[in-house]
Amino acid sequence: MSGALDAVSLEIAWKRLISITDQMAATLKRTSFSPLVREGNDFSCLLLGADASSAVQSSISGPSFLGTLPYTVQQMLEEIPVEILAPGDVLITNHPWIGTGHLLDVSVVTPVFDGPKLIAFLANAAHMADIGGVGFSAVAADVYEEGLLIPVSYFYRAGVRNRDLVNVIRSNVRVPDMVLGDLEAQVAANHASAQTLAEFLAEGALELGDVIRALQDRSEAALRSAISRIPDGTYTSEIVSDGYDEDITLRCRMAVRGDELDIDYAGSSPQSRRGINSVFNYTQSYTIY
Repeated sequence: MSGALDAVSLEIAWKRLISITDQMAATLKRTSFSPLVREGNDFSCLLLGADASSAVQSSISGPSFLGTLPYTVQQMLEEIPVEILAPGDVLITNHPWIGTGHLLDVSVVTPVFDGPKLIAFLANAAHMADIGGVGFSAVAADVYEEGLLIPVSYFYRAGVRNRDLVNVIRSNVRVPDMVLGDLEAQVAANHASAQTLAEFLAEGALELGDVIRALQDRSEAALRSAISRIPDGTYTSEIVSDGYDEDITLRCRMAVRGDELDIDYAGSSPQSRRGINSVFNYTQSYTIY
């Protein structure tokens, strides 16, 4: 089915897709090795369109990673283009400037295919129990002290695990079984939801791309409608945090014009020499939230 979707069909499809991402989250929680994921829920799960745009979120995901994951996937595809991806591939990175800004957070991404056609991505990000380095990243003076940086890499390629990468990770973290167990839980979460997504699409009633576009269009319309109810003007706010070595000031100016917002953090404190800075994509994520 293509074209406009009626409200009932879209609602049913949306709930089905939410259940698929909730299954991803449940699988990750139940198969993880560390209490950070299993009990702390320090993770997010997301279904993205073929263009790596955000589509459907799990109900228990945190807003931070939900906001960074689309940007992360888009940047991963700059390194490993869509044209060379194949069924069974799984990508991984904790690169701070395309991920969450924090080496302990690892993003795992699985492309989803319908025959030879790539139709979506399933992605999750989770906080590891350790990533080497100084342990507590806020005390680090540079990213090299924080721990192991995993560039955009294949964790699995055509269903075969990248043993070289696994050996690098195992040799650079304090609790390798726990860390690798959590990484495999992230892979399993994507795999389980990919199977359920395939079953849903096999019913043949809807095209996934049509559903995603409809959800995105209606979400945008709803948000623009909400913004338009705010009186036009400029709104400002300022908070002071204790920071690390000295207080940190965060200033925000929000200009409202019709159904659009312009948000500016000019006047905030400069970059800290400690590991407490917010990278662009993390800042963007929480600004949208």
